Amino acid sequence: MTKIAENRRGLDLLRNVDVCLSVELGRTSMKLKEVLALGEDSIVPLDRLTDELLDVYVNGRAVAKGEIINEGKRFSLRIVELADEDDHEPRGPHEGQEERAQDAA
Repeated sequence: MTKIAENRRGLDLLRNVDVCLSVELGRTSMKLKEVLALGEDSIVPLDRLTDELLDVYVNGRAVAKGEIINEGKRFSLRIVELADEDDHEPRGPHEGQEERAQDAA
């Protein structure tokens, strides 16, 4: 079996592997007392403008930017642009947590 055929077979085996796709609407930094004060009808402003593209992640890696659209009674995602290979930095929900903790101190 040639090297190309082996690589193709390896990719075929991976095509059915489940991955987690997530879309980040925005972020904010809050003090714990502000979080504890949240209740029904609370409004939390986020750092993203309403016309900005949303970040799309696969298993925590940035892969695209997109926009939310309405299809029937469901939200859907339209991919607008794919990330460059250099933009695939992992970014999880806790990124920047250390800096926020230092700012709060």
